[in-house]
Amino acid sequence: MKKIDEAGRIDEKVPSISDVLGKKHPEKKFRAGSVTATIWLNHREDDQGKKTSFRTISFEKNYVDKENNWQTTNTLRISDLPKARLVLTKAYEYAILKEETDGDKDE
Repeated sequence: MKKIDEAGRIDEKVPSISDVLGKKHPEKKFRAGSVTATIWLNHREDDQGKKTSFRTISFEKNYVDKENNWQTTNTLRISDLPKARLVLTKAYEYAILKEETDGDKDE
């Protein structure tokens, strides 16, 4: 049943393109300059039908190539290492704290 607010608008959530196409959104991103650590919440069902959740972390650096196009890599310069350490530490802290509050198991 659709709700109509006081202004006569229909209160109905329109699905996003990601919802329609089945793409999932990251749970959290940590960025320092061009270096990013992204946390993904994953769900799985085992052979007995038990559902579990776990987090994974992806890591990348963004840069502009010679043709002026944005690219990503996981190769770092020495000057990128402090930023990489920072975003990975923040991602780890976030994941561990969420695991404690959510009761997730690391797999």
